[in-house]
Amino acid sequence: MAKNDSPITIKKYANRRLYNTGTSTYVTLDDLAVMVKKGENFTVQDAKSGEDITHSVLTQIIFEQESKTGNTLLPISFLRQLISFYGDQMQMVVPSYLEHSMQAFTDQQAQMREQINKAFGDTPLTKNLQMPMQLVEEQVRRNTEIFHKAMQMFSPFMTAPQPKETKKAEAKDIDELKEQLRALQSKLDNLG
Repeated sequence: MAKNDSPITIKKYANRRLYNTGTSTYVTLDDLAVMVKKGENFTVQDAKSGEDITHSVLTQIIFEQESKTGNTLLPISFLRQLISFYGDQMQMVVPSYLEHSMQAFTDQQAQMREQINKAFGDTPLTKNLQMPMQLVEEQVRRNTEIFHKAMQMFSPFMTAPQPKETKKAEAKDIDELKEQLRALQSKLDNLG
């Protein structure tokens, strides 16, 4: 199926039902999540007013994915930092920064998968293989450094150390991430 550049219009009715005008069918938030994963471009409009509500629907999808899977992508420390930017002078910079960071991460993820396939060959195990722990840790470290440098560039006088609670929360989140990666690596080793 060829991708079309013009976005599909999804209409949201007062009864909260979502209607895909491209397929003439009602869809759910899970269906929209699948469309996002497939790279399908869509906008969501309020059926009555015509207002673009894509942002709020995508946010709702993230909320549902975070609450139903138990495997959260957004650590508590990240959510706290994100919330702290609302109303801050840096609020205008954050969306662009996050968008560029996610694109860089996606590009690097593709490169890492390519390197894994070159190193281990194209086997059923490598098709399901997640990134090795060292590569993930290094990428997180680099992205964190870039973020801190960018924030210092825009507010050079705000270099005060973080409160101990924030540092502890971040260390705990990193430890939890490392433990999840170890468990995943162990599962992959057992498959091999």
